[in-house]
Amino acid sequence: MGIELRQQIKMNQSLVMTPQLQMAIKLLQLSRLELLEVIQQELEQNPALDEVSESISPEDQEMTSDDVAEKEVTIDENISDDIDWSNYIDEYNSASRIDFESEGRDTPRFEAFISQKESLSDHLLWQLMMTSPTDEEKEIGSLIIGNISKSGYLDIPVEEIVRISDSSPEKVEQVLSLLQTFDPVGVCARNLRECLLIQARHLKFEDSIVTDIIENHLPHLENKNYSAVCREMKANMEEVIFAVNVIKGLEPRPGRLFSDEDPQYIEPDIYIYKLEDDFVIILNEDGMPKLKISSFYQEAIEKDGNLTENIKEYMQEKLRSATWLIKSIHQRQKTIYRVMESIMKFQGDFFEKGVTHLKPMVLKDVAEDIDMHESTVSRVTTNKYVYTPQGIFELKYFFNSSINPIHGNDAISSASVQEHIKLIIESEDPAKPYSDDKISKLLEDENINIARRTVAKYREMMKILPSNKRKQV
Repeated sequence: MGIELRQQIKMNQSLVMTPQLQMAIKLLQLSRLELLEVIQQELEQNPALDEVSESISPEDQEMTSDDVAEKEVTIDENISDDIDWSNYIDEYNSASRIDFESEGRDTPRFEAFISQKESLSDHLLWQLMMTSPTDEEKEIGSLIIGNISKSGYLDIPVEEIVRISDSSPEKVEQVLSLLQTFDPVGVCARNLRECLLIQARHLKFEDSIVTDIIENHLPHLENKNYSAVCREMKANMEEVIFAVNVIKGLEPRPGRLFSDEDPQYIEPDIYIYKLEDDFVIILNEDGMPKLKISSFYQEAIEKDGNLTENIKEYMQEKLRSATWLIKSIHQRQKTIYRVMESIMKFQGDFFEKGVTHLKPMVLKDVAEDIDMHESTVSRVTTNKYVYTPQGIFELKYFFNSSINPIHGNDAISSASVQEHIKLIIESEDPAKPYSDDKISKLLEDENINIARRTVAKYREMMKILPSNKRKQV
């Protein structure tokens, strides 16, 4: 058989990830803060992109959102390289095309005025220096303080400090005892028992029933087995309850007040308000910059006919990137709005009556309702939060599995069942808390059929203690 070369024409279809499609997908899954970072980075790197700082002209204010929608680019639109960029820029250069409010975005937050918080190590070192320590005591104290955890406990054994400092065990214990008298009370303890004992002695409960329980009966205290404590200590219940209440008031993590972890604030991407008998969806555009194409680049394309091919190609690339970004942001905002609108359609009872009326829902329900792919809905609901009359929730919170009721055909969402369990526990008698089996039977009265182990699983997910540890005397 001979070998020869042949030409053959063949047609096939394939999915091509255009730059615009890649940008649209990227922006869609970003949180609001991440989107602001991307916009700021693009403003710094792309000279063809400008931020509108001046007020919008009256002519621009007359443009409606419908005008913007007409210019919207769908996710599968391709941009040709032979576009007449002069007309293209004019068409999309209006500042009102992206209706972002930027009032107050340059105003610093309140936290910016607060000085740096003193760390636990600095606080302990300052107290150590106030005692006028010797060089040896200063070295030992610094070693101990340098090995204090965020909770305020000593992380390494005393023997290790003895070896590193080359000091006697007695001297190290002496310095450690000194540090254990510092503020916050209970700091530099080696374990929980020692931490609680330091605080009890500070409150003048030394050699009392309080210290006796801490030293010898912590396991019973953890399980709230007060009868066993009374029996072993030969004390009456009133004395034990008094001591238990004192111990409850102690701080198990004395270093907590000096935590240097910054709080994480949630800024909702969407606000939902009830006006009269209807709910209104408002996208959070506070601090979002208004973008436009650079007027310098626009004039250069229109008037300067002496540009070289390389310069013209560079300018067209930057113009194309800036235009894609503006349109992708608008597409992102509209998609988020449509997804939230669909969620409200399915979960109307939740917004009106609360979490117990949350219905089972999956991504496919919303995807079919707004005619989008499930992966698109998944990206939209990732790291996005909504403010509602019932509180702040992540969009993914509204998607949950279903549980079949005992009677009827209307399924119940797992989140709704968890809320029922929470309400049952909140209404129980603290002296006689409900067991998981009892909660399961109470749920049957509410037409919810779940097993005891499912109750236990949901209770642990909500970080609620079992009945023996919820008991109060």
